Amino acid sequence: MKAKLKMIYWKGEKFWVGKFLEHPEIMTQGKTLKELEENLQDAYILMTMEDVPEKHKVKELILAV
Repeated sequence: MKAKLKMIYWKGEKFWVGKFLEHPEIMTQGKTLKELEENLQDAYILMTMEDVPEKHKVKELILAV
């Protein structure tokens, strides 16, 4: 599967920071622009994984935000 996504990115104080225009909830950083691109690709795969087995479990987490 291939997806064509637009990356929005900028240079922070220490890292490159970016997210996808189509999926703003997927955001990450990298020491270099290349590392940022790789991290965004990994994050996209993890966030959109479609290979969850039929016998899976669900657990609710409570986060302090």
